[in-house]
Amino acid sequence: MYQKLMNRDFSLVVIGQIISLFGNSILRFALPLYLLDQTGSSALFGSVLAISMIPMILFSPIAGMVADRVNRRNIMVILDFSTAALVAVFGLLHASGNPAVLVAIMLICLSVIQAFYQPAVQASIPVLSSTNNLLRANAIINQVQSLSNLIGPILGGMLYSVWGVVPVIWASAASFLFSAVMEIFIHIPFERRTANGGILATAANDLKESLHFMIRERPVILRVVIFVSLFNLALSSLITVGVPSMVKITLRLSSSLYSLTQVLLAAGALCGGILAGILAPKLSLRNMHWVLLLASLCLLPVGIFLALGASIMVSYVVITTCGFVFMGLGTLFSVMMLAFLQKETPRHLIGKVLSYVVGLSICSQPVGQALYGFLFDALVEQPQWILFVAVVFSVIVSLISKKTFAHLEESAT
Repeated sequence: MYQKLMNRDFSLVVIGQIISLFGNSILRFALPLYLLDQTGSSALFGSVLAISMIPMILFSPIAGMVADRVNRRNIMVILDFSTAALVAVFGLLHASGNPAVLVAIMLICLSVIQAFYQPAVQASIPVLSSTNNLLRANAIINQVQSLSNLIGPILGGMLYSVWGVVPVIWASAASFLFSAVMEIFIHIPFERRTANGGILATAANDLKESLHFMIRERPVILRVVIFVSLFNLALSSLITVGVPSMVKITLRLSSSLYSLTQVLLAAGALCGGILAGILAPKLSLRNMHWVLLLASLCLLPVGIFLALGASIMVSYVVITTCGFVFMGLGTLFSVMMLAFLQKETPRHLIGKVLSYVVGLSICSQPVGQALYGFLFDALVEQPQWILFVAVVFSVIVSLISKKTFAHLEESAT
């Protein structure tokens, strides 16, 4: 089974993902850190991250249609070449303008590209692997993402700490270029669908077909998406904005220690992907609310130790450890949901449905990131109160979701 999964084309996708995501991870690590170092403002930091996510949400439905109607290899190749050129331009201009504006523009452009890139990758997995191997294939792709996110902050942190943001930019550009060259040699089976009418008519028909599947045939998917969106609002946004704010501003620790935290968070995600692959036959969608509940409770110790006035290094260790566990549980949940969607969705709708699900799931994150940015600025010396409220909200969401995940399990049988 494993040999059948790791065929030539799937292996090339994996290798291309490693290189491309490495370039993405070192850039996404360095740019927000550069912004935080230059401004010292959690509010500006959160606002820029929030603004940069909006294109991902807006373009996801369009990206899904493109992934289902255009050769997915060509999408990946063109986008990686384009990203390499974009990063190179940023490298030439970054020292001559306002850092907040330039970083915001760069992150927005990366968000647009990512909106089109990820549906192409995810929609390729069911074509390159058998139905029985879907969970393992997703686990491998997720492990690749986690591994890149693990290595990225290590090397990105070393480069940034010693030489600043410039070498990170050029290393990222080179990674995207090499990935594009690698992806040229991938063969992804593609059957061109005949368009009924013009572009707008085709888009409207695709939208109607996808929404009919989600609303009429699998309405439980939308209910799950609502819970995931609320969870992202409360906790995923907090991790994105709160961890760098607490480490760099509240605890006043170095960029090197923040880099170590990001590495360990990525290691947690990697462990979650490995765990999903190992436990694939034993995992049940019915129990996914427990995963969300445990992830919610992960941040409770952080708030307790901060409230008790623990030392800087003890607080740092608790933040990093809890973040590690949270990322592992979050990845385990994501792999399970992706495998379910890919298995249950008709092949010609996979790209669109995944894009709608992702777009709806993360639509709350810009709100959460902007809100947390201002809250961590206002409560910079007492962030534990932010954590306590977020944990209570997330625990309630997790408990209410129990019945929905039970229905999801029933719909898959």
